Amino acid sequence: MKAVWFILKLGLKILAAPLVLALALFTWVCFGLLYVSSFIFGLASTVVALLGVAVLVTYSPQNGVILLVIAFLVSPVGLPMAAAWLVSKVQDLRFAIQDAVYG
Repeated sequence: MKAVWFILKLGLKILAAPLVLALALFTWVCFGLLYVSSFIFGLASTVVALLGVAVLVTYSPQNGVILLVIAFLVSPVGLPMAAAWLVSKVQDLRFAIQDAVYG
């Protein structure tokens, strides 16, 4: 009976290994892309925020607020943070699979 469980566990480990590896590579690539994109989006959000303040003061308060909201969404606190949260959930899935299969 122990031999059967050993073979089943070994088969499960062999089947789960490529999935765990694929999830690990996916999270590494995504976090690298997030690092680079948050830097670029940080620069872009600074420019848009300065433009938004200038438009808010000189031209149209409504358009200035719209530009400030866009600057917030593009900033590293906005959408890139939501993407980092999503990628961390994928990494949590990988760790859950690893813990369940490999103990």
